Amino acid sequence: MKVLIVGLGLIGASLAKAIKRPNMTIYGWDHLAESRDFAKTHGIVDDLSDDFGEMDIIILSVPIQTTLEYLKKLAKIELKDSVIVTDTGSTKEKIFQLAEDLPFTFIGGHPMAGSHKSGVKAVNQNLFEEAYYILTPKVEDQSVNVLQEILTPTRAKIIITDPASHDEIVAVLSHLPHIVAAGLVKMSDQLAEDYPRASQLAAGGFRDITRIASSDPRMWTDILLTNRQTLLTLLKKWQDEIEKIQQYLVEEDQKAIYDFFNQAKYSRDRLPHKKQGAIPAFYDLYVDIPDIAGAIAQITTIISTAGISITNLKIQETREDIYGVLELSFKNQVDLLQGQKLIAAENFCCRVRS
Repeated sequence: MKVLIVGLGLIGASLAKAIKRPNMTIYGWDHLAESRDFAKTHGIVDDLSDDFGEMDIIILSVPIQTTLEYLKKLAKIELKDSVIVTDTGSTKEKIFQLAEDLPFTFIGGHPMAGSHKSGVKAVNQNLFEEAYYILTPKVEDQSVNVLQEILTPTRAKIIITDPASHDEIVAVLSHLPHIVAAGLVKMSDQLAEDYPRASQLAAGGFRDITRIASSDPRMWTDILLTNRQTLLTLLKKWQDEIEKIQQYLVEEDQKAIYDFFNQAKYSRDRLPHKKQGAIPAFYDLYVDIPDIAGAIAQITTIISTAGISITNLKIQETREDIYGVLELSFKNQVDLLQGQKLIAAENFCCRVRS
């Protein structure tokens, strides 16, 4: 079987590593020569090719607008009769408006996985493990089973739904939160102009709840424009909800304000804990660091000696007393809990923020 993955960023490269098996040749292509060379040199793909006509499976792992252009291009090329084309984009309805008239089998795909790192060098064979992978086929036929079988080594949880349902769900659980997070960050920028100290205080919790605002601007421009109508409706509902809170404040309605927060707490506390969802989970450990020489080196030595990989490390400076806070990011929940146990055993105070 010949599989071509177009777009060798985090998702495309990780898919290449995850689905590889002995009876399969993985071809790759990317508009960046550096990404192509890295993927070939490091064995992420078997070879480089943009010969679509020879492929059995074509995976478009590129921004949504670019996916639309590729689909138009593929419609003019002679492909194998049995070819299956899929994508990895975060919205589906606009793609399916085009896909209705395509002369080949197209199955929409959306792996709900990611990382704070991007690009081919962030490749992670286990990126999709336990994550939801949504498929949106035009028709549920044998080709869906073929694609599911190809994706089996990713160890993702495959869900099949229609494009409209997919777009509405991810709009609420992913797209709107990204808009809100970006808006909060922009407000903090304005605040910092009047209060320079605000930037320092924006670490900690504020930084955590706005973390998704660091996402790729180009990708999110595509997402908003291709899920435009759904998001316009949701933004109106969001504005209505904010106006309710505004009215509660005007009326000093203590009970309504309490009920607002109480219901949110009730619902939030019942969300699945540390599962891969529409927004990838973050596996962070916060360690109090006393002002003692070698404390940080001691912690990183504990982790590295155990063979645990740290994907990111930051020092938070939100307090001016004895302790600083070291933020360690891990690849998964297993590494996080093991790291917490080892660090706590050395009498460092550490906690997972849920």
